Amino acid sequence: MRIIVVGGGIGGLALAAGLRRHGFNVAVLERDTDVTATGGYHITLDGRAQEALRQLVPPKIVEQLLASSSALRLRDPDALWDRHGRLLGYGPQLADSPSVDIDRITLRTLLAEAVGEDLHLGQTVTGLGYADDGTPQVVLADGAIRQCDLLVGADGTHSLVARHLAGGPTSAPAGIVGFSGRTAAENLSPPEQQRLGTRSGMVIAPRGAALYVGFLDPVGNAVLDAPDQRAAITSGPTYIWGAMFPESAETDSIRGLRGEELRDALLARFRRQGWGERPLEVIVKADPGSIAAFRFNAASSRVRDLAPWPAGRITALGDAVHATPPTAGMGAGAAIRDAASLLTHLREVIDGSCTLPVAVSQFEAGMRVRGSEILILAMRTVRWILATDTPLGAAVTAAAAPVIAAVSQLRRQR
Repeated sequence: MRIIVVGGGIGGLALAAGLRRHGFNVAVLERDTDVTATGGYHITLDGRAQEALRQLVPPKIVEQLLASSSALRLRDPDALWDRHGRLLGYGPQLADSPSVDIDRITLRTLLAEAVGEDLHLGQTVTGLGYADDGTPQVVLADGAIRQCDLLVGADGTHSLVARHLAGGPTSAPAGIVGFSGRTAAENLSPPEQQRLGTRSGMVIAPRGAALYVGFLDPVGNAVLDAPDQRAAITSGPTYIWGAMFPESAETDSIRGLRGEELRDALLARFRRQGWGERPLEVIVKADPGSIAAFRFNAASSRVRDLAPWPAGRITALGDAVHATPPTAGMGAGAAIRDAASLLTHLREVIDGSCTLPVAVSQFEAGMRVRGSEILILAMRTVRWILATDTPLGAAVTAAAAPVIAAVSQLRRQR
């Protein structure tokens, strides 16, 4: 069975690693020329995502991954603060959590290693369809045509493959623009290091502004005590933060800025909205080169709206189908689980227990449920942020704390 995967992000590489491991003929076509050239900073993998990875990649890669990850069970409970840095409450205890955090670049690099020579960088797919014999084919930017028995779109939120299948976009802007960056803990003042601690936290304030601060330490809080296997690009305690604002002319005006200009514009926006200096220190002390802007996109959270096409020899997975805002920390994990599920069904085709179209149909049915689940969780926080941008914002903010805590608890239990 010849399989082409369009897109070398987390989901596409995870799938290709699993296919390669189990003897399939696979090729990943990725437009990037460098696997480290990826957005985002850290990914949370719950127990289900880790189990899926163990099905997809060799044990050595799993060991490297865990040696490069920060264990949530070694962290303090998550916290909720107001815009002046005052504590509102804590999330659940994490001592029993199997979840881990890992740099996105580290994870992508390790998955690319597992795919090996089946990863083809600098290959941009510009079109797709079917050959005369009914098999899928893709057209590359250089005019080359490649045919396969199964074509899988793992090409992200603006997927060419999923758009072809659905006849239009599979997601839409969620109404929020995010700004993210990295801040080394050692660069913060001692009082702020103590306040933030070894935890992740969230501030939701009136007028539609929010700030997430995530703690990452794949050295001091490593899952495995295996320094010789460590591949993490983060080498010490680091805060990965994300500022969020509703889309507006003001928000759009700063999206195109870079470096110190972007940092200063973010700080000015927060200060105009009455934020205190304590919660803003993590932005003040950030590495200016790490700060970037990105729009939140989301698919429908209704099962029936996901992958709304008849099953066949072309399919898609991950954000191509269920684009998910980062507010639940589950998007990448769901893409990995998609990959493991598709691999399981394709092995049934090889075993002769079902045909390829039936295998794809069964895979897509499970993916719809999986995608709906994470979208419902992620959109709760998105809606709270948008709801605070109203005359009733202060009341909504006060009511948000227990809801966000409940969402956090659901996330940690999985």
